[in-house]
Amino acid sequence: MKPIVSYIFILFSIAIAAQEVKKDTIVDDFIIIKGDSVVIALDEVVVLDKIKFNSTKERRYYYWYWKKVHRAYPFAKLAADRLVQLNDQLVDIKSRRKRKRHIKKMQKYMEGEFTDKLKKMTRTEGRILIKLLHRQTGLTAFDLIKEYRSGWKAFWYNTTASMFKLSLKSE
Repeated sequence: MKPIVSYIFILFSIAIAAQEVKKDTIVDDFIIIKGDSVVIALDEVVVLDKIKFNSTKERRYYYWYWKKVHRAYPFAKLAADRLVQLNDQLVDIKSRRKRKRHIKKMQKYMEGEFTDKLKKMTRTEGRILIKLLHRQTGLTAFDLIKEYRSGWKAFWYNTTASMFKLSLKSE
């Protein structure tokens, strides 16, 4: 009888131990500065699995495309930053004529700064740059040109781009 009672006692103690309430897993991050704690909010981080490829051809294509995107991304990021800067400057300028002059001056400055680097880009990198511009700014390259220069210039820039099998209207 004693062994049965001890087995029952052990079984119940295991069942009770399994019923422990788990503590809250959300932890507030904070920094202690001179004895005072300051709560900080951190952005969510997404961790993806390692990419698995079905063939060597897929792997090569992926890394080839990845290289092209990383060549074009700094230009798209810089263009988006300059666009924000330009919009901030245009808010202060009231005259339409002065606004157009300022936009033209900024365009010439940026052309002088980036023309050589952009001419060295391949068609694929140009296509990627157009798509990245759309992602960064929310407007297509055609719409940006149309808004800041004119519809006529946008038409001709798009026509010129179409000679290289590119479209400024692509999203």
